[in-house]
Amino acid sequence: MEPHGVKTSETAPLSGPWRAALASPGGALPFGLEFASDGEGLVAYAINGDERVQFSTASRDEHSVALRIDAYDSEITATLSTDANAMSGKWTKTTPAGPASMSFSARRGQGPRFEGPGRAPQHAVPTSVDGDWSMVFTEKDGSTFAGRGVLTTHGRSVRGTILTDTGDYRYLDGRYTAGVLELSCFDGGHAFLFRAAADASGSLSGDFWSRGSYHAAWTATRMAPDDPSPLADPYAAVALSDTAKNGRFEFAFEDLSGTRVTDRDPRFDGKVVLVEVFGTWCPNCNDYAPLLAKWDKRYRDRGLEIVGLAFEMTGDVERDRRFVGAYARRHGLAFPLLLAGTSDKTDAAAVLPGLDRVLSYPTTVFVGRDGAVAKIHSGFSGPATGPHHTAMVSELEREIEALLGPPQ
Repeated sequence: MEPHGVKTSETAPLSGPWRAALASPGGALPFGLEFASDGEGLVAYAINGDERVQFSTASRDEHSVALRIDAYDSEITATLSTDANAMSGKWTKTTPAGPASMSFSARRGQGPRFEGPGRAPQHAVPTSVDGDWSMVFTEKDGSTFAGRGVLTTHGRSVRGTILTDTGDYRYLDGRYTAGVLELSCFDGGHAFLFRAAADASGSLSGDFWSRGSYHAAWTATRMAPDDPSPLADPYAAVALSDTAKNGRFEFAFEDLSGTRVTDRDPRFDGKVVLVEVFGTWCPNCNDYAPLLAKWDKRYRDRGLEIVGLAFEMTGDVERDRRFVGAYARRHGLAFPLLLAGTSDKTDAAAVLPGLDRVLSYPTTVFVGRDGAVAKIHSGFSGPATGPHHTAMVSELEREIEALLGPPQ
């Protein structure tokens, strides 16, 4: 029998905010966690800046808690403390190499996202990291890629994202204090941690960790308003290969019912076709999907056809079919989604010989009414990128309108 007035892990409600963290190789990777009841049972949210990601299911069994994000084949399992004010366990996620995991912990209450006083700077440092930053990431093998940081500070709090040639790093949330920048994001499928210190010139240098296995060093310099973007032109990153015939992008894969769909099918004759190369596991693809659903409804009667080519994690056909079907239902997609292959970009390029490479998920191939490729757009800037997202959506819609021609 529990003492009068004392709640245990079996009786205490979980409702309210919790401060959660994953054990990254770079240190604690914090995120917001919130529990509530929707009248039918327990619900939970991962919180990063302005984004609240609802877990697909949240369940509690006496001393344990389980949180799933079905779209990313991702789950948190944790054991509650005796007083139900803390929990610890692990996060697991399916990856092409097999299950990956990181230790997880959380305690009741809001608390700051990043804790500790930070370190005292050894020199004068900028008072703010507001604005856009030109970034260079260096991977373990010495290869580099560019980024564009878009940050906004509110006191010590910092929010924003980082754009790259392949997409963006979601809704980042953190702080800037005493010359040290700390940002993190956990959306159920992706775990990002950025840390950097400012030098006397105001430049930043630090480290980036993704999940428990990826690390890159990075540097950043503040951009002036008229500085050119460090990112490549998304329309120039991928091209038709030398083997593409008559400027066509050819494909032939099975849909979710097992019916083979090809670019030569009568349904595409005389139509403008958007072919999206995507994966259900891809956060930028999930950002893109609602926009594609909207375009399908808006432009279908004017002659637009959309086709999705899914490149999934494991290559298990039954699993892939189940995940792609759930993706279609979640986003209300009424156009064909075809099972094309696995997420490895080299493998994807091998089954899409019409492209000279696959650089990013998503990649969009714009095909005119004559069957020839008009443009190829690599990557997607999600809503976390703010005005960059708005500008990109407007630009893509102009491309569609130009290919469709005036309404009849």
